[in-house]
Amino acid sequence: MKLLLTSAGIRNKSITDALTGLLGKPIAEAKALCIPTASYGHPWVKPEGPWRFISGREPECPMTELGWKSVGVLELTALPSIGEERWVPWVREADILLVNGGDALYLAHWMRESGLAGLLPSLGDKVWAGLSAGSMVMTPRVGDDFVGWQPPAGGDEALGVVGFSIFPHVDHPKLTENTMAAAEKWAAGLGNPAYAIDDETAVSVVGGAVEVISEGNWRLFA
Repeated sequence: MKLLLTSAGIRNKSITDALTGLLGKPIAEAKALCIPTASYGHPWVKPEGPWRFISGREPECPMTELGWKSVGVLELTALPSIGEERWVPWVREADILLVNGGDALYLAHWMRESGLAGLLPSLGDKVWAGLSAGSMVMTPRVGDDFVGWQPPAGGDEALGVVGFSIFPHVDHPKLTENTMAAAEKWAAGLGNPAYAIDDETAVSVVGGAVEVISEGNWRLFA
């Protein structure tokens, strides 16, 4: 897959241009599936949160409201009850998966349980656009600071699709604990490279090549 790992969605022209480049077509010609699942695992998320994401009413974290040709919903917790013969074609027909924030470990759990995690290696040039937890789920570890929902086996391991971790929302005015100093301390306990990114930054990964797209502030902890 082609990955666009964001802190807060498609917020600026640089990230939008990167997204269009990954798609290889205009947004208006691309079919999207949005995945709200991570929302339900985070204690701060209220019932209207998933609805705002799905309906494109999150102006601070734009994803579904970008003018896609079509937008569908893929709720991972429902997939084990309907069978792969129904939902796998939906995924294969989409150009992009738009993945909401929330709790990354809850999302990782349901990606495994639903079968979506196992499907990823076969998805070729499809784009994965993650928002916060939707980006962190692709990393090896989220770090103790971001463990909320507890996986059955414990730990802080995510899917490990990429070789680095992500600390999102650096210097966010409503998240005063998300400082660059806090990110540096978090990274020191991981044992793998990590990016700290603010809401104007994204990390693109295509064929193993990593590129930072930013109109804001970021840092790599190697």
